Amino acid sequence: MADAYLWLKSAHVISVIAWMAGLFYLPRLFVYHESAEKGSELSDVFKTMERRLYSVIMWPAMAASWFTGTALAWLLSENGLAQSGWAWVKLGAVLSMSALHVRLGWHLRQFKADQNRRSSRYFRLLNEVPTLLMILIVLMVVAKPF
Repeated sequence: MADAYLWLKSAHVISVIAWMAGLFYLPRLFVYHESAEKGSELSDVFKTMERRLYSVIMWPAMAASWFTGTALAWLLSENGLAQSGWAWVKLGAVLSMSALHVRLGWHLRQFKADQNRRSSRYFRLLNEVPTLLMILIVLMVVAKPF
């Protein structure tokens, strides 16, 4: 059982790293895409990069993160996880990260249709959100402050 737990935990960490990489990189692509002329070859390159990142890396990584995280929570439920305040804060942050993921997909569709109306400053600020959520999640999981 301990071996299975460690394999599951490893898979969770790997999938979270892949998901976070996408959450960090996609808004940065949007920063540069925003300044590309609509309909240009450069804009088309960004569209391809964004689509592949979102559909080939981010969605599977998010799904794997949720699957392995839920499995870990279930395995640890005997230890009073549901009564731990830190676990609920972490869940809220992961839900927020998932909402950000969906929001980035909405922006991706806007760029695909050449209908983006947001500035590069907006995307630079949006690029900071995953970092803040990651810090909160790591603090909850490692320090377990309450």
